[in-house]
Amino acid sequence: MSSSASGSLPYTESWLEGPQATKFYTRLYNPSSPKALVVFIHGFAEHVGRYNHIHPRFAERGIALFTLDQRGFGRTALDEKNRSKGSSWGKTSWTDQMQDIDWAINHARKQVPDVPMFLMGHSMGGGEVLGFITDSSEKYSTTVKLLTGVIVTSPLITQAHPASKLLRWIGSKASQLTPNTLIPTDLKPEHLSRDPAFNEAYMKDPYIRLTGSLRGIRDMLTMGEELLSVRWQKWPSHLPVIFLHGTADEITSHESSKTFHDKIQTQDKKFVSFPDAYHELQNEPNGVKEQMVDEVGGFVDAHLSSPSSESVSAKM
Repeated sequence: MSSSASGSLPYTESWLEGPQATKFYTRLYNPSSPKALVVFIHGFAEHVGRYNHIHPRFAERGIALFTLDQRGFGRTALDEKNRSKGSSWGKTSWTDQMQDIDWAINHARKQVPDVPMFLMGHSMGGGEVLGFITDSSEKYSTTVKLLTGVIVTSPLITQAHPASKLLRWIGSKASQLTPNTLIPTDLKPEHLSRDPAFNEAYMKDPYIRLTGSLRGIRDMLTMGEELLSVRWQKWPSHLPVIFLHGTADEITSHESSKTFHDKIQTQDKKFVSFPDAYHELQNEPNGVKEQMVDEVGGFVDAHLSSPSSESVSAKM
């Protein structure tokens, strides 16, 4: 374990053994006397190091944050010295991701006990978060009950420009034969942010590859669509949620996010549209990233005394 400085507050980075004996690169931002805890799940073809300018802002607000490079991505997949022997870029599945999120939440709770806990995800990670909450098997229901609220930014429910059904069918069949085969993605860095500096940094990032595995991509797209068709019915009526999405997102569908939000049966839900904003709100100029942090911080503050939070406080 080692400590690193990030922004104005430090984080602790650790390599931790999770499901299937996989070693995960993790970070914990833990301010003194935190008022809440966020477990953050990053998106496709990225890693937590891309949030060095954002995650400290939560800590400055008294919000602890635990995050990890997901299975098949970032240092968890590419760090030659520390990664698991079986880890490689893109090697993942929806089933694995659900187990990993379950592990991350329970680990984070042990590290930062007795405060309200929120689950947050961006893009692919946002779709995974929504999928975890609405898992039809209910195997994660005990873990879901630990959560005070859910936060998703630009979640992948459907793509802004979906691939044809024929290509999807071919990809699905191929994924059954060679699930870990890598294929190029059609992700265009210029669609990430209106700030070209962030897009250029993305292209030069040593922990990023513009490829994905057949199984990982199939699961990501198929399960995202399932959220919209059937899984929305499984949303717990007691669980608050906030959606944040840019109207000019060319990667994930703003419309699908709004449709999912409108469908779920909970009174405590909020949808925040960012006019003309691109996919990565956390990297957008013109005050967008600051507004995003304010919205998330405000959502957390508004739910510090929610029923779930009160049950936590009663144990203190």
